[in-house]
Parts: sequence; C-alpha cells; structure tokens
Amino acid sequence: MEKAILGLDIGGTGIKGGVLINGHLEDIRSIATPARESKQFILETIAEFIETYTAYDLVGIGVGIPGLVDVREGIVLGLSNIPAFQHVELKKFLTERFSKPVFINNDANCFASGVHKFGVGRKFNHLVGLTLGTGIGGGIVINGHLYSGVNSAAGEWCSATYLDHDFEHYCSGKFFDKYYHSKPKALAKLALTGDPVAIKAFEEYGHHLGELIKHILYALAPEAIILGGSIRKTYPLFKKSLLKSLSTFNYPTVIERLQILPSEMDETAIHGAVALVELEDVVVNS
Repeated sequence: MEKAILGLDIGGTGIKGGVLINGHLEDIRSIATPARESKQFILETIAEFIETYTAYDLVGIGVGIPGLVDVREGIVLGLSNIPAFQHVELKKFLTERFSKPVFINNDANCFASGVHKFGVGRKFNHLVGLTLGTGIGGGIVINGHLYSGVNSAAGEWCSATYLDHDFEHYCSGKFFDKYYHSKPKALAKLALTGDPVAIKAFEEYGHHLGELIKHILYALAPEAIILGGSIRKTYPLFKKSLLKSLSTFNYPTVIERLQILPSEMDETAIHGAVALVELEDVVVNS
C-alpha cells in the first residue's frame, strides 16, 4: 500500500475527506454531519468515516474544524452549527482509535495553509486567506508558517465591528441574503445578463470586502490576499469596487505590492488539513 495522509473537513452540514498520495489529493468522499445528535454519536460517525479509508497506509490524520480549537491539545472548544460538539477531545479520541498522529486546526487556517502549500499562495512568504461563503473566515501565513494564535483564533476578522454590525454581516453570503434576498450564485447569473440590481449588489459587496482587507493590511501588510469559498467565483463582478475601496488605503506602496488572487482549488480545506500533518510545526500556537 502507498503511504497516504488523510485530510478531513468537518462542517455543520457535511464531512469531507481525501487522501494525499505522492503530492496529489485523491479519493474525495463526503457524508452528512449528524449535527443534532449527541457528542458521542458524532464522534463515532467521524470514526466510521475514517475507517472507510483504512485500506490506505495512513501516516497521519489532519482535521479542519469551523470553530475554535486548542491546537496543541487537539480539543475542539466549540462549533456554532453543531450544538453538542463543545470541548471535545477529538485528538485524543482519534489517536486512541487509530494509533496515528492527529493534527487539528480551524478550517480557515487550514485554507490558508492549503493555498500556501499546494495552491496559488506557494510563491508568497506572507499571505492571508479569506474564505467567503455562508460566513467568512481568515487564516494567516507569516514567514512561510501558519500562525494560529491562541485557540486558533487568529484571523477572526469576521467578528470585528463594522458599520452597524460586523464584517461577516457584510462580507459573506449573509450580505446578499439580508439586503438582496438572494444567494450570490443566483445574483451572479443575473449580473452577467446586465441586471442593474444584481450588478449593484456586487459593487456594494466589493466595497465592504475592500474595507475588511484594509483592516488586514494595517495589521499585517501581507504580500497576498487569497480568496476562497464559493463567493470567490464571482470575483470579476466585485473586483473593480474592491480595488476602488483599496485605493483609499493610507500607504499606497503597500497596495502596489499586494496581490489579490482567487484560489484555483475547490478542496483547499482538505489540502490544508493534510498540510497540518506534513508540516507539524504549523500547529504550534506561537
């Protein structure tokens, strides 16, 4: 059997997995997350899913979680979409069950790690990954290493106050739901036909996202911002207004060196999860 690393992306609606073999991600599978069940039921579901990959010679397991994680101990501190999954010793459970090294981190951190290791972020030493979907998440790579912060909370700009709410309210799919009563994908189709309301929606979205990126630039001044999540596919529709917002940034020489790139990979969270195993130092909190 070929040696493989298993990566898991655990979300509120689904659990996805894939194995990295010789640098290539293969055998992508998914199951529904039993989000309303007990903690033990969810743990057993994850274990049973992993068992479907035991035909491979697994050398380690990486896990991305949409919530805060005690990275060093591998404890899931809480998931907003899975009520019973609070303070779960997931690393201990999986290590005892499978006798493999297990590494766990926030899914947005996994995204940043994945694009840096395998995607368009490979050429940058300093980058920020932003996942734009139902919510918004952020991951930080500094000097080529993932920086997670305490309890993997670094990069949580989603909760920072902005206008009358927070950045997630204006920079995720919630913006389109709240103000245009539609999904980004549906609005994108209308915008491409010249619909003025849909075009305006993406212009406003780009402005808000630009304001978020300016906050990131003041703190970190990275070489690149890599966009992930489903909304990244609509980047051409909001690129102009985003760049217009960035044009007011106080340090134009920083903007001149900044690259904003949509990720070309759809399974970046799984790539990032396997990167946790490949690069063990990325799970250090400092």
